[in-house]
Amino acid sequence: MEKSCTLLVHFDKGTPALANEIREALEGNDVAAKIDAMKKAIMLLLNGDTIPQLFITIIRYVLPSEDHTVQKLLLLYLEIIDKTDSKGKVLPEMILICQNLRNNLQHPNEYIRGVTLRFLCRLNETEIIEPLIPSILSNLEHRHPFVRRNAVLAVMSLYKLPQGELLLDSAPEIIDKLLSTEQDNSTKRNAFLMLFNCAQDRAINYLLTHIDRINDWGEQLQMVVLELIRKVCRTNKDEKGKYIKLIISLLNAPSTAVIYECAGTLVSLSSAPTAIRAAATTYWQLLLSQSDNNVKLIVLDRLNELKSSYREIMVEMVLDILRALSSPNLDIRRKTLDIALELIAPRNIGEVVMMLKKEVVKTQGGEHEKNGEYRQMLVQAIHACAIKFPEVASTVVHVLMDFLGDTNVASAMDVVVFVREIIETNPKLRVSIVTRLLDTFYQIRAARVCSCALWIIGEYCLSLAEVESGIATIKQCVGDLPFYTLNEEGEGEDTSKSAPLVSLTNVSSRRPAVLADGTYATQSAAVETALLPPTLVQGLQSSTGNLRSLILSGDFFLGAVIACTLTKLILRLEEVQTSKVEVNKATTQALLIMVSILQLGQSSVLPHPIDNDSHDRIVLCIRLLCNTGDEIRKIWLQSCRQSFVKMLSDKQCRETEEIKAKAQISNAQPDDLIDFYHLKSRKGMSQLELEDEVQDDLKRATGEFTKDADDANKLNRILQLTGFSDPVYAEAYVTVNHYDIVLDVTVINRTKETLQNLCLELATMGDLKLVERPQNYTLAPESSKQIKANIKVSSTETGVIFGNIVYETSSNVLERTVIVLNDIHIDIMDYISPASCADVAFRTMWAEFEWENKVAVNTVMQDEREFLNHIIKCTNMKCLTPPSALEGDCGFLAANLYAKSVFGEDALVNISVEKQADDKLSGYIRIRSKTQGIALSLGDKITLKQKGGA
Repeated sequence: MEKSCTLLVHFDKGTPALANEIREALEGNDVAAKIDAMKKAIMLLLNGDTIPQLFITIIRYVLPSEDHTVQKLLLLYLEIIDKTDSKGKVLPEMILICQNLRNNLQHPNEYIRGVTLRFLCRLNETEIIEPLIPSILSNLEHRHPFVRRNAVLAVMSLYKLPQGELLLDSAPEIIDKLLSTEQDNSTKRNAFLMLFNCAQDRAINYLLTHIDRINDWGEQLQMVVLELIRKVCRTNKDEKGKYIKLIISLLNAPSTAVIYECAGTLVSLSSAPTAIRAAATTYWQLLLSQSDNNVKLIVLDRLNELKSSYREIMVEMVLDILRALSSPNLDIRRKTLDIALELIAPRNIGEVVMMLKKEVVKTQGGEHEKNGEYRQMLVQAIHACAIKFPEVASTVVHVLMDFLGDTNVASAMDVVVFVREIIETNPKLRVSIVTRLLDTFYQIRAARVCSCALWIIGEYCLSLAEVESGIATIKQCVGDLPFYTLNEEGEGEDTSKSAPLVSLTNVSSRRPAVLADGTYATQSAAVETALLPPTLVQGLQSSTGNLRSLILSGDFFLGAVIACTLTKLILRLEEVQTSKVEVNKATTQALLIMVSILQLGQSSVLPHPIDNDSHDRIVLCIRLLCNTGDEIRKIWLQSCRQSFVKMLSDKQCRETEEIKAKAQISNAQPDDLIDFYHLKSRKGMSQLELEDEVQDDLKRATGEFTKDADDANKLNRILQLTGFSDPVYAEAYVTVNHYDIVLDVTVINRTKETLQNLCLELATMGDLKLVERPQNYTLAPESSKQIKANIKVSSTETGVIFGNIVYETSSNVLERTVIVLNDIHIDIMDYISPASCADVAFRTMWAEFEWENKVAVNTVMQDEREFLNHIIKCTNMKCLTPPSALEGDCGFLAANLYAKSVFGEDALVNISVEKQADDKLSGYIRIRSKTQGIALSLGDKITLKQKGGA
């Protein structure tokens, strides 16, 4: 019952108006009351009420009104009322409004004329419009441009009617003459649009005749010209050359909208390097000149598309693109870095890294609240550059190490991971990195960063001076031992609260001290500073040791890392130190630190005792230092490094495979036409056209023009909606795009009768929404009809489309037949695609996401790897766990899967499977996501598919 309306009018549904009240208001002389009454009448019509008794009242009391608002509402009313009867003939009372429309078209006020002409654009009844044609044409010469531009649109809509060419066959000629003399830009745009839609040859002739003045045309007309060029070049590719010259000349237009459309048109029509370079330069200029962040993001998307198809050309512009980092918006910066990282090459890597280095330095002095997150992105970008081109690592690694003590833990973690990888892949930088790390270690405040830094110290301190400096640094950051002493009241106190952390002597002293709360405690201070650099001494004098504060906060995992690092350093000291006395002294100090950590963990000073894993690890280190064998020494000093090298190698292999997977593999067919470029006639062809020919030949030779879609896959998307014995057979071809679903439904009339008012009625369940209202059709006997339905998708949740076909037969019009259709289930797999993310990012999202769906493993498969591969295939996700971690046959498998939806949603899956004694698999599959829909939909999919069913 709903009807279309071109204007939304506010209406309070809580107070429905009666027809009598509306009639009384319309018959009165109060203009405000008439306006309110007309709005109510329009809303009642839109809600399905016919109120035919109001028509004569409106004709008598509203038509004569001179108020502009009343006249506009009157035209809206006339637009939505039924103007024809059930047989399609115009109602007799509509003749009453023809004279009023003619008077409006001759009204002295230009506004009345303009809105009336606009109203005529929405009329489809020839009987009403035909008497008004002379008045419409006379308005083409009106003095005011508002009237002329609407008169042109009225002529266009009239000419496009089914009988429009018979009513006004000279319309293109009239508009062509108007276009040649018109001065108003909006009117010229409408006139050119009319020729574009109704007489394309005249539009092309006008364009080529006035091609030298196109830069002086207004923005609106230039936009229509670009649309015409796109349409002409699609149908006639041989004419592409002269139009591309025209587009390039429009790149200098003052309007940014025209420039943007020119660049897009240029890319769609030509693949010549000159054209692509001009389009890329245009996008870059828009990126820097526009202040709107949304515009910048759109332009970056266009640059990203160019990067995918024309990487060699875009490599030249990588530094220009990086200038977009001046924007404070993090989304723009992130997208800019993503584009730039795929454009780095040996000839520009140095300049790119130098620019990124300058941006990192800027974040150190700025006060912007997002500096930490931006710095993290820059560190990750530099890390990616250093992996591809190891020679640039030396220029940035020392600058980045200044941020190991960053308050943004994620940024500091990225830095230390970068340092860990560079120190292994660049042996020449080992000494300088170790020295700098020992100098800046006291600045680190995050436990995770400390753990990674300690591992680097334990693995890469090789010389005698480095090992001794490493032990002294750890000892100094741990502080005085023991970590606590019992006061007279039996309470544990930190032994470092009232004494300086650094003593310039090597003499141990113990004395009573009065604490801040008035209690007594025994304080000890014994620090050897001979091996510490001056910067470390100054830093420790101003703050508590970082390792000490973290251990006292209850982080015993860090305590275990300290024990392992000291063990490695002592074992290496035994190899490089000739003096047994020094070795025994260092071993004693290391054992004292480990025992003190165990003592603190087993005491009641801290609310939580030491965990079993950390306790066992520290005890193992103590036993190793007391009794070391050659095999144990080899494991601790060599095997750990070898495992790390293998991890880096696996990571590089995975990245190489991803790059190969992304690369487009296209092959030409053996019977494809071969064009010999050098044998072609070049007469009259510009350099741009020659380049375009070459690029087209290259694309044709490499098979880039061939379609990747397989016809067999198309057949799999055809769904049968009705049975073969139904009088109407229907099947649908489902096309799933990113944000919408297109149903191409074929309806076949299998009867000998004509089916009238046949309607495909659809409804949806889930986050699906019908875009268009169904229409009625008439089907001849044994004929078919193609019906398209568009459905908007707003999330990744699994949806269902259901409905029926309703029709009437010519023999029994009063009875409607209903055929129920099969349901169409929209698969979540159409909306998610495999993606990659770092392990740190996966764990962070796993901790943050609140929706979890836990699915028990229930399968007939007996092999863990086979089950994992089956889940990966049926969920369209990517396994983040490296193949090396899945090797072996231990009867247990744990893996992480990741995918991303087209709506930007993340899907995380963890599979934990164990083989039982009877060879059956058991365990759980846990799904986490930010939204409920994707977690439930994936869970249902896995439950359905995990048994190995299709």
